[in-house]
Amino acid sequence: MSVHPDLHQHYVRVCQNLGQPENPFIAHVLQEADKNEKIRWTEGITLKIAGNNNLVAVQRVTDDDLQVLASVLRNTVFVTGLDLRYNVLTDAGAKHMTTFLQENSTLRYLNLMFNDIGTSGAELIARALHMNETLLYLRMTGNKIGNKGGMFFASMLQINSTLEKLDLGDCDMGMQCLIAIATALTQNKSIKAINLNRPLLYSQEEETTVHVALMLKNNSSLVELHLCKHEMKNFGVERLCEALYENSSLRYLDLSCNKITRDGVKFLGQLLKRNQALEILDLGANRIEDDGAIYLSEALALYNRTLQALSVVSNNISGKGLVALSGAMKTNMELSYIYIWGNKFDEATCMAFSELIQTGRLKSNCTDVAPYEVDGHVHLAELSHGLKKHYYWTPSCGEVTNKDANASLAIAAVSEY
Repeated sequence: MSVHPDLHQHYVRVCQNLGQPENPFIAHVLQEADKNEKIRWTEGITLKIAGNNNLVAVQRVTDDDLQVLASVLRNTVFVTGLDLRYNVLTDAGAKHMTTFLQENSTLRYLNLMFNDIGTSGAELIARALHMNETLLYLRMTGNKIGNKGGMFFASMLQINSTLEKLDLGDCDMGMQCLIAIATALTQNKSIKAINLNRPLLYSQEEETTVHVALMLKNNSSLVELHLCKHEMKNFGVERLCEALYENSSLRYLDLSCNKITRDGVKFLGQLLKRNQALEILDLGANRIEDDGAIYLSEALALYNRTLQALSVVSNNISGKGLVALSGAMKTNMELSYIYIWGNKFDEATCMAFSELIQTGRLKSNCTDVAPYEVDGHVHLAELSHGLKKHYYWTPSCGEVTNKDANASLAIAAVSEY
């Protein structure tokens, strides 16, 4: 049994040495970590110092707080994850994090989502990853690093060969850095998952989608790709489908919140007839309507036997298309997760999905609807399940126990680290 240092006492000493007041939230987290049995057996732990924790009093982490924390953790081998989401870290904090990443050799997971890190902070962190050889998963989600900040990460992807998962969603990136990232990923062999959600695009030509498609033709390591809110239309979907005929590694494709109609889904339907890799397809918040749902149903009922999860939430689908999807599940035993809320439910839809759930074909925690009956009529109520249930938050009280309610966690192999 190994003896571990007292994190809380170390924190108090460093605060005194640097003349910094203690952050009671950080002190609480470190006290709890000191009690963790995993430390005693040298297993890695993740320190969860998220600023949106509702169970304890939270004093959000500042740049000065991070300087102290980085000093405490610099040589701490059993801390392998650091969750600092929803705090008030700025570019000055990024400087402290850079020093930490250059000196620490055990951190594998770093979550900085929704802080106030900008372009210069992004440059510092990206440059630190030129040399860091241990970090596997970085979340920069929601930090407004802009197009220039994204370019620094594109350069990093040409050098770093350790990082496996990178989240740059909601970072205000532009067309140039998306193209640069796609270009870097044609050569990068380590990245397994990347999130490029909600860039700021001002062109209608879909240049970024074309470059992503070119990347997919050459990349054989990417497993998970998020292209939510890319203003993608049917032309872009066709380019992606052409590329995915030649790609056998991508398992999770997120095309939610775009401008895809039934014509675009026709290409996806044709792809699903031949593609033997895709396991999760997210088409939520598009406009595929009944015809699009029927294209998918035909492919899933008769040809595809690899897709496990499908989301068509909020797609203006009525009973005809929804009943077709329920029919596909009767013949396709691989399709286990389906999300349909936000469409136009009629009585036939309610009956069809109620039957799937009651017969056990569709597990109640693998869909976002639950049947109930009023005056002899079946209706569907909404459940909070989905593909990305815990993308922006995770339960403060512990680990996610029921991963089926969050299909991407249950299916995708790319985990926290």
